[in-house]
Amino acid sequence: MSRILRAVNALILLLVLAGLIGVYWFVWRPTTQTSGEIPAPTAKPVRIVRDSLGIPHIFAENIDDVLFAQGFATAQDRLWQMDTLRRLAAGELSEIIGKSGLELDRKARRLRMRQVSQLWLKNLPAKDRALLAAYARGVNHYIETNRGKWSPEFTVLGYQPRPWLISDTLLCALQMHRTLSGNWEQEALKARMLAHGDRDKVNFLFPERVGDEPMPGSNAWAISGAHTTTGKPVLANDPHLEWSMPSTWYEIQLQAPGLNVTGASLPGVPAVVIGHNERIAWGITALQFDNQDLYIENIDLRTGAFSYKGQTGQAHREVELIAVKGDKPAEVVIYTTLHGPIFHSEGDVHMALRWAAAANNPFEFPMIDLNRARNWTEFRSALSRLTGPNINVLYADVDGNIGWQVAGRLPLRKGFRGDVPLDGAGGAQEWDGFVPFDELPSYYNPKSGILVSANQNGFPPDTPYQVSGFFASTHRARQIEARLLSRPKWKPEEMLRIQSDVYASSLKFLATQAVQAVDKRGDQNPMAREGAQLLRDWDGQMNREKAAPVLASLLYQHLRRSMADRAAPKEGADYKPYIAHSVVEKLLRQRPAGWFNDYDLWLATSLADAVEEGKRMQGRNTAKWRYGALNLLTLKHPIASLVPGMDSFFNIGPLPLNGFGTTINATSERIGPSLRFVADTSNWDASQMNLTVGESAHIFSGHYKDQWEHYYTGRSFPLEFGNVKATGTLTLRP
Repeated sequence: MSRILRAVNALILLLVLAGLIGVYWFVWRPTTQTSGEIPAPTAKPVRIVRDSLGIPHIFAENIDDVLFAQGFATAQDRLWQMDTLRRLAAGELSEIIGKSGLELDRKARRLRMRQVSQLWLKNLPAKDRALLAAYARGVNHYIETNRGKWSPEFTVLGYQPRPWLISDTLLCALQMHRTLSGNWEQEALKARMLAHGDRDKVNFLFPERVGDEPMPGSNAWAISGAHTTTGKPVLANDPHLEWSMPSTWYEIQLQAPGLNVTGASLPGVPAVVIGHNERIAWGITALQFDNQDLYIENIDLRTGAFSYKGQTGQAHREVELIAVKGDKPAEVVIYTTLHGPIFHSEGDVHMALRWAAAANNPFEFPMIDLNRARNWTEFRSALSRLTGPNINVLYADVDGNIGWQVAGRLPLRKGFRGDVPLDGAGGAQEWDGFVPFDELPSYYNPKSGILVSANQNGFPPDTPYQVSGFFASTHRARQIEARLLSRPKWKPEEMLRIQSDVYASSLKFLATQAVQAVDKRGDQNPMAREGAQLLRDWDGQMNREKAAPVLASLLYQHLRRSMADRAAPKEGADYKPYIAHSVVEKLLRQRPAGWFNDYDLWLATSLADAVEEGKRMQGRNTAKWRYGALNLLTLKHPIASLVPGMDSFFNIGPLPLNGFGTTINATSERIGPSLRFVADTSNWDASQMNLTVGESAHIFSGHYKDQWEHYYTGRSFPLEFGNVKATGTLTLRP
């Protein structure tokens, strides 16, 4: 017995030792070093001070060193995310994850993202190249000095990160450009609907302010001191992007001579994208001006021959091999015409995609200039160098000024809108360059003291050029303005309440219309009567614990689909432009002839159908419905969540969400506020910023998801600036 006991004890000891070794190898070794000294190829010593949220505050004596340290610190926390970003943009995910990444890779290859990044690099001014090179050196120093100590994802997937290149930073920037670009799917959809539908009705469905429902939205506003208790401006920003684990953004402070800036950066890219320095603050929303057009090409894909202005041209042919883990490489053949790569086909119709990002013009990186700007003039000068993505940038400064500047590369279209695929052979529908910066919308110190951007069309009616885009409905912008005007003065921290607002004026209008229709008709349909009773006293709040929002959202979907089917039969399921909220509302307010013989019948029938669908989804008792079950979020780490039995540790959710697409707190299962930022120009240390999950991507870090609870409950954290409470200091010694 004693031998057996000794053997069992020895086995237990071995298992414990193996477990401890595993914990050391996978948990302790990859964690971020936050204190001590390490040698580094910097000109002067650099301090990386971490606060209680793990956010790095970098103090250096020159710009090169501070950007080197930014690359190093970001790689400490987010190297695998950075690697997957550059792979996503370049079409190289399949190399590490296998066949599941092939479709994403094919799309990136057809967009020629790698080639576009090389074009950007070729046209990059020397001074901008030097800034990006400093950042790349910092990333590479981390890779080289921590070989074998990288985060567990590299070990699990069995590969090593290659050195970081300037073109990799450009790929990460280009991926964000891609995220905020284009509505080519809507152009193709409109063309299909026009082909077999009622032209007037289809055009009604796609007004000039066309939007794409899956596209990210954003909110930003600036109010002057006349509206604040401090007498100084306040700026707020909550850009909406796809949910992700880790967060899209990485918080950081950069301080060097002539530079002291803090806020949100994009992993893989130097500088701060959203934030403030000692003098100004800025926030960003997607402009949603259309910078992509489909061109129908008369092309023979067997030979690459195509027609243009009566002449025969030869498309450039590229054959690319996509490495696929565990399988043979996949081949992608790309033909590129004068307009761009053949990107979309419907039957024998082949279309090239023209994209402003791929234009052979100088590409510049003005973010450090923006981070250094000290007033409105310098701010605009920096943005004049921005070639993309197309954005609205809201502004506030310590001198009491507020502003709004549109920036980016906006195509000039003369005589056409670009809202449907264009004739690629005739040559009459070509871009005429880009809108000069001085002609882009710019607003400074309006009399109202309020500026609001929520992806609505911000171009004035007398704009001298064709405005085409996938702009949002005005519901969010109107609600923000209504909240800001609801009281004379606001405390800066109260902007969080507005960012958390979930009143859906669009759905409240539909609910009221449906209830009135049922009452007017004296409807005998029990489903319609039950629906009217549920919506009768609803306050329009998209609260996750309530039943009425379930029905209101389903009612909208039924109205939208049936409306689109009237314009073009069998297309209703695909008609999902964000502007549809405004289109449905306009149709019900105007009730034009030719659509529905009896609008009240349409409303009552749609309401009954929505009730029936809700019962199928959540049960026969409508009192037990919960909107949160319809708006349910699960945040999954793409690799760690695959470990059996560890979902609750690595993931977040499923959790019910408040909000809707047209509420200020715009949420869905796929998209939500990627951060919340409030800048107090009266006291920078009273500013606030909150990421979705946490600063670190290391699954065993205490900062992996330590910001989530505040985010979910509508709270935030101080954005430490002048008064940094250090929890550790790492010094980079030359």
